[in-house]
Amino acid sequence: MGRISAETINELNDRIDVLSVIGDYVKLEKKSGRWWGRCPFHNEKTPSFTVDPDRKTYYCFGCHEGGSVINFVMEMDKLSYPEAVEILAKRFGVTVIRDGVFIDTSETEKKKDDLIVLYRRVAGSFNYILTGTPEGNGALCYIKERGVTDELIQRFRLGYAPADPFWLYKFLLGKGYSESFLAESGLFTKANPCRALFSDRLMFPIANRQGQITAFGGRILNGDGPKYINSPESLIYKKRETLFAIDLAMNGIRETKEAVIAEGYMDVIALHAAGVCNAVAPLGTAFTEEQARLLGRWADKIKLMFDSDSAGRTAAVKAILTCRAASIPAFVIVTEKTPEYMHSNMKDFKDPADILKEKGAGYLQQFVKHCILDFEYLLAENKRSLSGSDSMGKAKAVASLFPFLDMIDSEVERETYIRRIAEAFGTNTQPVLNDYKVWHDGSGAAPSAQPSDSQPIRMSEELYLLNAVAVNCGENPSLFARLRSTIPVDAFTDRCARELYITLEECVRAGNMNFESVLNGIETEELKRFVAEKAATREFSEKPELIVADSIRRVQEERLTRKLGELVSKIRAAKNDDLPVDDLIHEKMFIDAELQSLKGVNK
Repeated sequence: MGRISAETINELNDRIDVLSVIGDYVKLEKKSGRWWGRCPFHNEKTPSFTVDPDRKTYYCFGCHEGGSVINFVMEMDKLSYPEAVEILAKRFGVTVIRDGVFIDTSETEKKKDDLIVLYRRVAGSFNYILTGTPEGNGALCYIKERGVTDELIQRFRLGYAPADPFWLYKFLLGKGYSESFLAESGLFTKANPCRALFSDRLMFPIANRQGQITAFGGRILNGDGPKYINSPESLIYKKRETLFAIDLAMNGIRETKEAVIAEGYMDVIALHAAGVCNAVAPLGTAFTEEQARLLGRWADKIKLMFDSDSAGRTAAVKAILTCRAASIPAFVIVTEKTPEYMHSNMKDFKDPADILKEKGAGYLQQFVKHCILDFEYLLAENKRSLSGSDSMGKAKAVASLFPFLDMIDSEVERETYIRRIAEAFGTNTQPVLNDYKVWHDGSGAAPSAQPSDSQPIRMSEELYLLNAVAVNCGENPSLFARLRSTIPVDAFTDRCARELYITLEECVRAGNMNFESVLNGIETEELKRFVAEKAATREFSEKPELIVADSIRRVQEERLTRKLGELVSKIRAAKNDDLPVDDLIHEKMFIDAELQSLKGVNK
């Protein structure tokens, strides 16, 4: 394909709305005539990321990332320059011209467009069957009994998949769709490409942020089978990066700066029915860090409203750690009556739909407003699980809170929590601090006999790079060769990244450069699970060369920036002591030049 013309770029720059584009990724606020937000390229709590709508550029005073809107989309979505231009051109109605030839869209983009059109049409058919045919009466009665109004049915585009598992295939063939396209659509089973994945199920369309339907969730109504099933991942649907009702909740999240996470589809619908229009739900899995980062673009805090049973409480604990890993404080809406929680004077409820049905919308709204801080919830949960008052039981309960403490960036905040833990379990602060340090450093067994490798792993830039190399090492062993020739193992500061680097090195020397061998060679179980999970998401599968090249540059920049800071401190100290600084200044100039060279590669 030819080079994109200068005319296309100029027209795109004229039409593009920088605040709209970057606002899809970062929550922006206007202060002192400038637009500010939390930088998406590094974790920070005080906004240092700024957008200039006149120059149509962005810059972060924290990590010094900056550039044009096209660069921003390339960085955020890991796209090449032409891909980013095509996506933005399509959004702003600009025709892409390559060497005088008009190009409407790439082949991949056309497939995505065709899938989105297909899913919209199928959702419309399911909706009609639910609301306009006798076949949908059973499903319609079910949701009407749950308090779902006609308005909610249309707002959420609910539907019903007929009991005949072969109906959809025959219907779509009759509409002109090819067998090969339907086989890749995600609407049919792999074992039988004519058999619908969803049959005799209440259908919940799953949309992206733009409101385009990209997948379905289906609830069984009769017979055997899983209660809920979701569409498989596809070109247009990534489960870990999508939230049910995100399109409907976006405005509410932006206005309130809060997001409410419920467990399932019906919970979200009940919350929206009660006017809690900033509610969303994960999709068949635990709340993920990708989903937390997505919400963190607009929300200052996340409220968790899970079922009050054991599974719900476990999910709430995991979600708390996920939120904190993304530097977002979490709050828990408690739906049960216990002495530990502020709702002790209220009746027990299982879920939002239960509250709405029995108490009404106003009561559910008030319920959502009353919540407890994540730490207080964890503290209460661990105290409740404590059996007896023996020292081992206390040590185990206290150690269960260490993963949360490890997510806290502020030393002052962590010290406050440690003091509260000591008070809650009737011990002194210092023993709690000592045990936490042992657990954190991995220099000994934690009091709960929990292995040190069970600490939650956070995705640093170094670990991101090593994951990208490891996941693709079998198909593309040259990625590790490129890494080895660029950055030595002792340059890595992340312990997990170092372990993964060493494992890859051992696989190369043993002649077993494949992903299975790498997984088997990882000694730390938590890291092994972490790498396996990242491979399953396929987030490193598309354009791995681009991902690795970009990540190498970032790691090099981080390393040189650290060196630069150390040199500046040495120069300052040498000047204070009247010592020669010429060599230090020359070294600083060399590192400055290397940094400028690296940044120039990205322009």
